[in-house]
Amino acid sequence: MAKSTPRRWQLQDAKNRFSEVVSEAERTGPQIVTRRGTEAAVVLSYDDYRALTKSRRGRTLVDVLLAAPKVPGGLRVDRRDDLDRGVDVE
Repeated sequence: MAKSTPRRWQLQDAKNRFSEVVSEAERTGPQIVTRRGTEAAVVLSYDDYRALTKSRRGRTLVDVLLAAPKVPGGLRVDRRDDLDRGVDVE
């Protein structure tokens, strides 16, 4: 798929020419649909959709954290011990 600046479609035009919107999404990339001048939706090709969702499917929080970029020298977190909160227990 060739990447280009996303084309913007007014909602009414996108509805009337939906087949063309989908073809453009497949051929050139995401298509932005506006309603009253404000971005309302994006039409993606199925391949683009799969690429966006594939990496997230089936991953746990631990998987995501383990895959995060490593901090050079490790991550050091200094803990403050002066934050006692008094609790009244009767």
